[in-house]
Amino acid sequence: MPHKEFRFPDESGKEKRLDVYLSESLGELSRSQVQSIIREQGAFVNSELVHKPSYHLKYGDRIEVTYSLPDSVEIYPEDIPLDIIFQDKSLAVINKPSGMAVHPGAGDPSHTLVHALLWHFPEIKSVGPKERPGIVHRIDKEASGLLVIAKNLRACDSLKEQFKKRTVDKKYLALVWGHYVKKSGIISWSIGRHMKDGVRMSIRTRKPKKAETHFTVLKNFKDFSLLDIKTITGRTHQIRVHMSASGHPIAGDKRYGSKKRKSSVTQRLFLHAYYLSFMHPESGKRQEFTVPLPYDLQAILEKI
Repeated sequence: MPHKEFRFPDESGKEKRLDVYLSESLGELSRSQVQSIIREQGAFVNSELVHKPSYHLKYGDRIEVTYSLPDSVEIYPEDIPLDIIFQDKSLAVINKPSGMAVHPGAGDPSHTLVHALLWHFPEIKSVGPKERPGIVHRIDKEASGLLVIAKNLRACDSLKEQFKKRTVDKKYLALVWGHYVKKSGIISWSIGRHMKDGVRMSIRTRKPKKAETHFTVLKNFKDFSLLDIKTITGRTHQIRVHMSASGHPIAGDKRYGSKKRKSSVTQRLFLHAYYLSFMHPESGKRQEFTVPLPYDLQAILEKI
């Protein structure tokens, strides 16, 4: 696993983006590959962990980066079955299973949703970055549920703009530890990278970004509550961080769950994106999609 160190040398006083500088300095890697490394694995600037490719370097900044990539950066189609809820010439809506990463990254060089998409929809190969063609949003590897995939550049641009303007509606079902005092509420703690652990997100961060999560309690169980959750923003691990910070981590969350709360109820994250709504890029009509809880999660509710 290569480790590189650099000192940003621009004595003119001009700033430069981190991804631009590293792609110039790491000649064997493309800019999109460098961006993926920064987002997924991070780079240190003056001993501070950075996950933002657009971070602006200043004269004298010290950069350190340790990275790993698959032996081949070429992504090949894989014949992996997909639960395709809807498709037309512009887009496809997929019900992603738990355990499948959306795109290749550290620890997931193959068998991702992108590999499967290239098999089912080879036309998406040139839609967006090489490492994540067709992808306009993500859900966690451990989570299941709905994702919309762009099949052409027009759809890609339209859907990304809708996500940027927050006109896409996304709803989730989550089983969390404990009971909330109120039947509904809004969590609006800002989120950013953890100050010490660059893999985790946290409400305690040096670079907070606005995050808003709405929840409604659907049912209380002895030790758990079933929540209907709507995300207004789309920060990495947003629901998991907000639930954990509020004292009600999601059942089966090995990353943000409390070590004191161990249960044999579920070995996987109980988080399912059951509802997705957006404007169709071609017709302009509102599209709505829903999927039920997967069998394994439904069985957990029946068990408790």
